[in-house]
Amino acid sequence: MVIITAYLIGSVPFALIVGKKAIGADVRNFGSGNLGATNTALVLGKKAGLLVAVGDVGKGALAAMLPSLLGLDVNPVYTGSAVILGHCFPVFASFRGGKAVAPTAGVLLSLNPLMFLSGYITFVTMIFITKYVFIGSLSIGIVLTIHSAAVGENALIGLFAIFSLLMFYLHRSNIRNFFSGMEIKITDKNIDKYREKMKQKLSQSNKIIDRP
Repeated sequence: MVIITAYLIGSVPFALIVGKKAIGADVRNFGSGNLGATNTALVLGKKAGLLVAVGDVGKGALAAMLPSLLGLDVNPVYTGSAVILGHCFPVFASFRGGKAVAPTAGVLLSLNPLMFLSGYITFVTMIFITKYVFIGSLSIGIVLTIHSAAVGENALIGLFAIFSLLMFYLHRSNIRNFFSGMEIKITDKNIDKYREKMKQKLSQSNKIIDRP
């Protein structure tokens, strides 16, 4: 039951909620189509993206702490895995969710702060070097798999190996865009034009919604 609860917590679509509240629209219909903090920031701005990121990190941390909070003899790795699956494939949002980065951060903050540091320092470093968010995201699973093997966390090696494959699957559109030269860098001068294009699309969408 606690595994299902963790999955349901992960299924809470903060990006969808923020998008509906802010513009009355589903952010998955804009930008990359992803229900996560990065796409929310691109479509709605940094404040909205930060709000979504806090919510997604928070639900990861909460799910990982569930066994302890409820006094259950359940490995929190299982509830942590369930919340990540819920975020990626949310039952409350037609199984079209985010890309696992933020809730994974929350899980690791609760379970293993050292792994959190190794994974997310790598995440930030790779973004700083390459200017691509998706490359930072892909690096997390690889680094955590290596970290698990290095410290002898055998139970986590397989988990993070699967997580790495999941990350590549969820970022397949970013990978395609990268090789076709269409992926946006965080320093791209066209990012403001991109946001303006999204605003125009949102405006047109709202006009269609408002028609009698």
